[in-house]
Amino acid sequence: MDDGSPPLDVAAFYDAYGEREWKRLARDFHHRLEWEVTIEYLDQHLPEAGPVVDVGGGAGRYSIWLAERGHDVTLLDVSEAQLALAREKAADHGVADRITAGRGDVRDVPVDDDAFAATLCLGGPLSHVLDEQERRDGAAELQRITRSGGPVVVSVMGLLASVTRMLRHAGTLPPEEDETELLPDLVRTGDYDADLLERFDREPTVQQMHLFRADEFESLLASGGLTVETLAALEGPFSQRRDRQDALSAVDREAIRETLAVLREDRCVVDHSAHMLAVCRA
Repeated sequence: MDDGSPPLDVAAFYDAYGEREWKRLARDFHHRLEWEVTIEYLDQHLPEAGPVVDVGGGAGRYSIWLAERGHDVTLLDVSEAQLALAREKAADHGVADRITAGRGDVRDVPVDDDAFAATLCLGGPLSHVLDEQERRDGAAELQRITRSGGPVVVSVMGLLASVTRMLRHAGTLPPEEDETELLPDLVRTGDYDADLLERFDREPTVQQMHLFRADEFESLLASGGLTVETLAALEGPFSQRRDRQDALSAVDREAIRETLAVLREDRCVVDHSAHMLAVCRA
C-alpha cells in the first residue's frame, strides 16, 4: 500500500514479507520458543518414515527440518515469494531432492485422499482464513489428505494474548498504531479484518487474521473429523514478554523453558498463548 501499511491480502503480505518469514522463528527468544516447543511435539508424534505435507509452510523452516530427518516433504503455500525462498533454502541445506514446493491453499489442498503419513499446518494458516465455513473446510482438508490414524499437527494464533498485549500498550503508542478502540469488536468476533478496520477508518498494522480461543480451536478441528489428543501453548505466559530480550541470561532462559514445559498443556495457559498447537489424529 502507498502509505506503507501491510497489505491485507495474505499472499501479498507474505510476498512482501519475504525473508523476514524465514528469519522469524530464529530472530529472538520469544520466537524461538514457538520453534522449540513445536519441534518437541513433532519429535514425539511424527512417524519415523513416510511422506509429510507442510500446508502453509512458507519459507520452509519445518520442511527443511523434516527433510534433514529423512522425510519426503510436500510444502504448499499461497505466496509465490515464500515458495521461491523455500526452494532456495532447501538447496542451501542440501535437501532440495526431498522437498517439493508448490502452490496450495489449506481450504482446497491439491493432493489425493490419504496421501500423507503426517500433516503439518503450522504458524497460523487457518488463522488467515477469515470465513468460518472455510476454516471448517480447511480442517476437513487436513483430515482428508492424512492416512487414517496419522498425526495432524496444527497451530494458530491466540486471541487473549493479542488482546492483553494491545491493552498493555493502550495509550502509549502513536495514534495510528494504538488500536485500543478496536478491542470490543475484536473480542466479540476474533476477526482482525478489512471490515473491522473500515468501521474505525483505520489502516492495518498487521495482516488479516482470525484469532482463536482454545475451545473454538478444538471445536474447529473436531468439525473436520480430527481427534484432538493434545492442546499446548507454544509461548504461554512469555507471550507478554517480547521486549528486552537481550536482558535474559542463559539461566533465565532455561528457567522460562522449564516453566513453560510444566504449564504448556494447562488449558488456561493455552488460551493465553500467542500461538496454540494441537496434536490430532486423522
